[in-house]
Amino acid sequence: MKPSSDISRLLEIMAALRTPETGCPWDLDQDFTSIAPYTLEEAYEVVDAIERGDLADLRDELGDLLLQVVFHARMAEEQGAFAFPDVIEAITKKLIRRHPHVFGNIKELSPEEVKSLWDTIKGEEKAERRAARETMGLDPEAHEAGFLGGIPTALPALTRAQKLTAKAAKVGFDWPESVQVIDKIHEEFEEVKEASSSGDRDRIEDEIGDLLFSVTNLARHFGIDPERALRRTNAKFERRFKAVETALGQQDRSLDEASLDEMETLWVAAKTAEREPGRSS
Repeated sequence: MKPSSDISRLLEIMAALRTPETGCPWDLDQDFTSIAPYTLEEAYEVVDAIERGDLADLRDELGDLLLQVVFHARMAEEQGAFAFPDVIEAITKKLIRRHPHVFGNIKELSPEEVKSLWDTIKGEEKAERRAARETMGLDPEAHEAGFLGGIPTALPALTRAQKLTAKAAKVGFDWPESVQVIDKIHEEFEEVKEASSSGDRDRIEDEIGDLLFSVTNLARHFGIDPERALRRTNAKFERRFKAVETALGQQDRSLDEASLDEMETLWVAAKTAEREPGRSS
Protein backbone atom coordinates (compact mmCIF):
# COMPACT_ATOMS: atom_id res chain seq x y z
CA MET A 1 0.00 0.00 0.00
CA LYS A 2 1.47 3.35 -1.10
CA PRO A 3 1.13 6.72 0.65
CA SER A 4 -1.31 9.21 -0.85
CA SER A 5 -2.67 12.72 -0.32
CA ASP A 6 -6.20 11.34 -0.72
CA ILE A 7 -8.13 10.99 2.56
CA SER A 8 -9.60 7.72 1.30
CA ARG A 9 -6.15 6.10 1.46
CA LEU A 10 -5.86 7.03 5.14
CA LEU A 11 -9.27 5.46 5.78
CA GLU A 12 -8.14 2.30 3.95
CA ILE A 13 -4.96 2.10 6.03
CA MET A 14 -6.91 2.51 9.27
CA ALA A 15 -9.36 -0.19 8.18
CA ALA A 16 -6.45 -2.52 7.38
CA LEU A 17 -4.88 -1.88 10.78
CA ARG A 18 -8.18 -2.77 12.48
CA THR A 19 -8.94 -5.87 10.40
CA PRO A 20 -9.07 -8.97 12.66
CA GLU A 21 -6.33 -11.58 12.09
CA THR A 22 -4.45 -9.54 9.46
CA GLY A 23 -4.34 -6.17 11.19
CA CYS A 24 -1.98 -4.73 13.82
CA PRO A 25 -2.37 -6.43 17.24
CA TRP A 26 -1.84 -3.12 19.06
CA ASP A 27 -4.39 -1.20 16.98
CA LEU A 28 -6.90 -4.02 17.34
CA ASP A 29 -6.50 -3.97 21.10
CA GLN A 30 -7.52 -0.30 21.41
CA ASP A 31 -10.88 1.26 22.23
CA PHE A 32 -12.20 4.80 22.65
CA THR A 33 -10.96 5.05 26.22
CA SER A 34 -7.45 3.78 25.56
CA ILE A 35 -7.00 6.08 22.55
CA ALA A 36 -8.37 9.22 24.25
CA PRO A 37 -5.06 10.14 25.98
CA TYR A 38 -3.27 9.98 22.62
CA THR A 39 -5.88 12.28 21.12
CA LEU A 40 -5.19 14.88 23.81
CA GLU A 41 -1.44 14.45 23.42
CA GLU A 42 -1.58 14.98 19.66
CA ALA A 43 -3.67 18.14 20.11
CA TYR A 44 -1.03 19.52 22.49
CA GLU A 45 1.72 18.68 20.02
CA VAL A 46 -0.11 20.65 17.34
CA VAL A 47 -0.18 23.67 19.65
CA ASP A 48 3.50 23.17 20.49
CA ALA A 49 4.46 23.21 16.80
CA ILE A 50 2.44 26.39 16.28
CA GLU A 51 4.07 28.15 19.22
CA ARG A 52 7.53 27.13 17.99
CA GLY A 53 6.70 28.44 14.52
CA ASP A 54 7.71 25.08 13.01
CA LEU A 55 5.41 24.65 10.00
CA ALA A 56 7.09 21.43 8.85
CA ASP A 57 6.43 19.93 12.27
CA LEU A 58 2.90 21.38 12.23
CA ARG A 59 2.16 19.49 9.01
CA ASP A 60 3.20 16.22 10.63
CA GLU A 61 1.41 16.91 13.90
CA LEU A 62 -1.82 17.81 12.11
CA GLY A 63 -1.54 14.46 10.35
CA ASP A 64 -1.15 12.71 13.71
CA LEU A 65 -4.22 14.54 15.01
CA LEU A 66 -6.20 13.63 11.90
CA LEU A 67 -5.25 10.00 12.49
CA GLN A 68 -6.92 10.22 15.89
CA VAL A 69 -10.15 11.36 14.27
CA VAL A 70 -9.96 8.54 11.73
CA PHE A 71 -9.15 6.00 14.47
CA HIS A 72 -12.19 6.98 16.56
CA ALA A 73 -14.44 7.07 13.50
CA ARG A 74 -13.28 3.59 12.48
CA MET A 75 -14.06 2.13 15.90
CA ALA A 76 -17.48 3.78 15.82
CA GLU A 77 -18.11 2.33 12.35
CA GLU A 78 -17.25 -1.14 13.62
CA GLN A 79 -19.95 -0.71 16.27
CA GLY A 80 -22.48 0.53 13.72
CA ALA A 81 -22.69 3.97 15.36
CA PHE A 82 -21.29 6.26 12.66
CA ALA A 83 -18.46 6.45 10.12
CA PHE A 84 -15.93 9.04 8.98
CA PRO A 85 -18.26 10.59 6.34
CA ASP A 86 -20.78 11.20 9.13
CA VAL A 87 -18.13 13.13 11.05
CA ILE A 88 -17.47 15.31 7.99
CA GLU A 89 -21.18 15.84 7.43
CA ALA A 90 -21.70 16.82 11.07
CA ILE A 91 -19.00 19.50 11.08
CA THR A 92 -19.92 20.94 7.66
CA LYS A 93 -23.56 21.09 8.72
CA LYS A 94 -22.56 22.85 11.94
CA LEU A 95 -20.34 25.39 10.18
CA ILE A 96 -23.01 26.26 7.61
CA ARG A 97 -25.69 26.52 10.28
CA ARG A 98 -23.58 28.70 12.57
CA HIS A 99 -22.66 31.13 9.77
CA PRO A 100 -25.96 32.19 8.19
CA HIS A 101 -24.34 35.59 7.61
CA VAL A 102 -21.92 33.85 5.22
CA PHE A 103 -23.95 30.97 3.77
CA GLY A 104 -27.48 32.30 4.27
CA ASN A 105 -29.56 35.43 3.75
CA ILE A 106 -28.45 37.30 6.88
CA LYS A 107 -25.90 39.91 5.83
CA GLU A 108 -23.91 42.84 7.19
CA LEU A 109 -23.88 41.84 10.86
CA SER A 110 -21.63 43.54 13.40
CA PRO A 111 -19.21 41.35 15.41
CA GLU A 112 -21.54 41.71 18.40
CA GLU A 113 -24.54 40.58 16.36
CA VAL A 114 -22.56 37.61 15.02
CA LYS A 115 -21.69 36.59 18.59
CA SER A 116 -25.34 36.87 19.69
CA LEU A 117 -26.51 34.85 16.69
CA TRP A 118 -23.81 32.22 17.39
CA ASP A 119 -25.06 31.83 21.00
CA THR A 120 -28.66 31.48 19.82
CA ILE A 121 -27.76 28.78 17.30
CA LYS A 122 -25.63 26.91 19.85
CA GLY A 123 -28.62 26.93 22.21
CA GLU A 124 -30.77 25.37 19.51
CA GLU A 125 -28.12 22.71 18.85
CA LYS A 126 -27.92 21.95 22.57
CA ALA A 127 -31.68 21.29 22.65
CA GLU A 128 -31.37 19.01 19.63
CA ARG A 129 -28.57 17.01 21.27
CA ARG A 130 -30.72 16.52 24.35
CA ALA A 131 -33.56 15.20 22.19
CA ALA A 132 -31.15 12.86 20.38
CA ARG A 133 -29.83 11.45 23.66
CA GLU A 134 -33.37 10.84 24.84
CA THR A 135 -34.14 8.98 21.59
CA MET A 136 -31.08 6.79 22.22
CA GLY A 137 -32.31 5.96 25.73
CA LEU A 138 -29.65 8.13 27.40
CA ASP A 139 -30.13 10.73 30.11
CA PRO A 140 -30.63 13.95 28.09
CA GLU A 141 -29.22 16.05 30.94
CA ALA A 142 -26.26 13.81 31.80
CA HIS A 143 -23.66 15.89 30.00
CA GLU A 144 -25.20 19.36 30.08
CA ALA A 145 -27.03 19.47 33.42
CA GLY A 146 -27.32 23.00 34.77
CA PHE A 147 -26.19 26.29 33.30
CA LEU A 148 -22.50 25.32 33.50
CA GLY A 149 -23.10 21.94 31.87
CA GLY A 150 -21.42 21.01 28.62
CA ILE A 151 -17.90 22.15 29.54
CA PRO A 152 -15.75 19.01 29.07
CA THR A 153 -14.18 17.71 32.27
CA ALA A 154 -11.19 16.44 30.28
CA LEU A 155 -10.05 19.98 29.46
CA PRO A 156 -6.85 21.19 31.13
CA ALA A 157 -7.86 22.52 34.55
CA LEU A 158 -6.81 26.12 33.81
CA THR A 159 -8.75 26.16 30.54
CA ARG A 160 -11.83 24.66 32.18
CA ALA A 161 -11.66 27.18 35.03
CA GLN A 162 -11.54 29.97 32.47
CA LYS A 163 -14.55 28.58 30.61
CA LEU A 164 -16.53 28.07 33.82
CA THR A 165 -16.03 31.66 34.96
CA ALA A 166 -16.68 33.01 31.46
CA LYS A 167 -19.99 31.15 31.29
CA ALA A 168 -21.00 32.28 34.78
CA ALA A 169 -20.16 35.85 33.77
CA LYS A 170 -22.82 35.68 31.04
CA VAL A 171 -25.49 35.85 33.75
CA GLY A 172 -23.67 38.50 35.76
CA PHE A 173 -21.88 36.19 38.20
CA ASP A 174 -18.51 37.92 37.94
CA TRP A 175 -16.34 40.62 39.48
CA PRO A 176 -17.07 43.87 37.57
CA GLU A 177 -13.47 45.10 37.86
CA SER A 178 -10.16 43.25 37.56
CA VAL A 179 -8.88 44.99 40.71
CA GLN A 180 -11.54 43.06 42.66
CA VAL A 181 -10.15 39.81 41.30
CA ILE A 182 -6.66 40.91 42.39
CA ASP A 183 -8.02 41.56 45.89
CA LYS A 184 -9.54 38.08 45.84
CA ILE A 185 -6.14 36.61 44.87
CA HIS A 186 -4.55 38.32 47.88
CA GLU A 187 -7.31 36.89 50.07
CA GLU A 188 -6.81 33.38 48.69
CA PHE A 189 -3.02 33.69 49.14
CA GLU A 190 -3.49 34.52 52.83
CA GLU A 191 -5.71 31.44 53.16
CA VAL A 192 -2.96 29.33 51.57
CA LYS A 193 -0.51 30.64 54.17
CA GLU A 194 -2.93 29.81 56.99
CA ALA A 195 -3.53 26.32 55.60
CA SER A 196 0.20 25.68 55.18
CA SER A 197 0.76 26.21 58.90
CA SER A 198 -1.94 23.65 59.72
CA GLY A 199 -0.15 20.75 58.04
CA ASP A 200 -3.50 19.55 56.68
CA ARG A 201 -2.71 18.35 53.14
CA ASP A 202 -6.34 18.33 51.96
CA ARG A 203 -6.90 21.86 53.22
CA ILE A 204 -3.67 23.07 51.60
CA GLU A 205 -4.70 21.49 48.30
CA ASP A 206 -8.12 23.13 48.47
CA GLU A 207 -6.65 26.56 49.16
CA ILE A 208 -4.02 26.29 46.43
CA GLY A 209 -6.82 25.25 44.05
CA ASP A 210 -8.80 28.35 45.07
CA LEU A 211 -5.74 30.51 44.45
CA LEU A 212 -5.14 29.03 40.99
CA PHE A 213 -8.82 29.43 40.13
CA SER A 214 -8.69 33.12 41.10
CA VAL A 215 -5.52 33.69 39.06
CA THR A 216 -7.19 32.04 36.07
CA ASN A 217 -10.16 34.34 36.53
CA LEU A 218 -7.81 37.34 36.49
CA ALA A 219 -6.29 36.12 33.22
CA ARG A 220 -9.79 35.97 31.71
CA HIS A 221 -10.48 39.55 32.80
CA PHE A 222 -7.45 40.65 30.79
CA GLY A 223 -8.34 38.45 27.81
CA ILE A 224 -5.34 36.21 28.43
CA ASP A 225 -5.35 32.44 27.90
CA PRO A 226 -3.99 31.06 31.21
CA GLU A 227 -2.72 27.87 29.54
CA ARG A 228 -0.74 29.88 27.01
CA ALA A 229 0.57 32.20 29.71
CA LEU A 230 1.78 29.25 31.77
CA ARG A 231 3.31 27.57 28.73
CA ARG A 232 5.27 30.76 28.07
CA THR A 233 6.48 30.78 31.67
CA ASN A 234 7.42 27.09 31.45
CA ALA A 235 9.47 27.84 28.33
CA LYS A 236 11.10 30.80 30.07
CA PHE A 237 11.99 28.65 33.08
CA GLU A 238 13.49 25.95 30.84
CA ARG A 239 15.45 28.53 28.85
CA ARG A 240 16.95 30.19 31.92
CA PHE A 241 17.67 26.91 33.67
CA LYS A 242 19.46 25.74 30.54
CA ALA A 243 21.54 28.94 30.65
CA VAL A 244 22.52 28.13 34.24
CA GLU A 245 23.48 24.60 33.22
CA THR A 246 25.50 25.89 30.25
CA ALA A 247 27.32 28.47 32.38
CA LEU A 248 28.29 25.80 34.88
CA GLY A 249 29.42 23.54 32.03
CA GLN A 250 31.74 26.26 30.84
CA GLN A 251 33.33 26.05 34.29
CA ASP A 252 33.58 22.26 33.94
CA ARG A 253 31.03 21.86 36.73
CA SER A 254 27.69 20.09 36.95
CA LEU A 255 24.42 21.23 38.49
CA ASP A 256 24.99 18.88 41.42
CA GLU A 257 28.28 20.60 42.20
CA ALA A 258 26.84 24.11 42.42
CA SER A 259 25.30 25.68 45.50
CA LEU A 260 21.85 27.26 45.46
CA ASP A 261 23.42 30.74 45.76
CA GLU A 262 25.67 30.07 42.75
CA MET A 263 22.75 28.86 40.65
CA GLU A 264 20.69 31.85 41.72
CA THR A 265 23.48 34.21 40.63
CA LEU A 266 23.66 32.54 37.22
CA TRP A 267 19.86 32.59 36.98
CA VAL A 268 19.78 36.35 37.55
CA ALA A 269 22.51 36.76 34.93
CA ALA A 270 20.46 34.77 32.41
CA LYS A 271 17.36 36.81 33.24
CA THR A 272 19.28 40.06 32.79
CA ALA A 273 20.76 38.89 29.49
CA GLU A 274 17.27 38.20 28.11
CA ARG A 275 16.14 41.72 28.96
CA GLU A 276 19.15 43.53 27.49
CA PRO A 277 19.01 44.15 23.71
CA GLY A 278 21.85 42.59 21.80
CA ARG A 279 22.56 39.99 24.46
CA SER A 280 21.53 36.35 24.47
CA SER A 281 20.85 33.97 27.34
